[in-house]
Amino acid sequence: MLVRVLVFAGLIAAAATQVPALLGTQTATSENSTAVVKVTSPQQPIAAPAAAYGSALLPAGAGGHYEGDFKINGRPVHGMVDTGATYVAINESTARRLGISGNDLDYRYTTQTANGPSKVALVKLDRLEIGTIKVRDIDAVVAKDDALSTTLIGMSFLKKLNSYAAENGSLRLTQ
Repeated sequence: MLVRVLVFAGLIAAAATQVPALLGTQTATSENSTAVVKVTSPQQPIAAPAAAYGSALLPAGAGGHYEGDFKINGRPVHGMVDTGATYVAINESTARRLGISGNDLDYRYTTQTANGPSKVALVKLDRLEIGTIKVRDIDAVVAKDDALSTTLIGMSFLKKLNSYAAENGSLRLTQ
């Protein structure tokens, strides 16, 4: 018991010596004087986080879905977050706007959608951005226009984030 009290007292004493540093103040005394001078260090500007890290907040729409304006390969694309989608999914028209040629698409994979099975082509997106979040090298699928009407932001993007959470009617994405 005594050992615990001594260890606790030692921790308190050590912490007390660090409080001025945490508060950005120091006290200085002169050998010839008993006066105490309080020196406050000027506030240093805090560097902004690296551009690769960020966050975004997507409000829920009228239907309860989280939608937002993303940038895919540098071009604006409206999309809906879908945690049930394995990949980011875009249709052919969007793929063409993003610079993906129809000749490069090989519709050899079958995926299950809400409307039944559909053929898709696997592609790699250079980057996907929203807010200050920037993610590179995202696997995605391209579906025929009649099979997919909106861009789905799936798990191939979300799993590259540090976190995503629904809170207070919004979806917070954090890189």
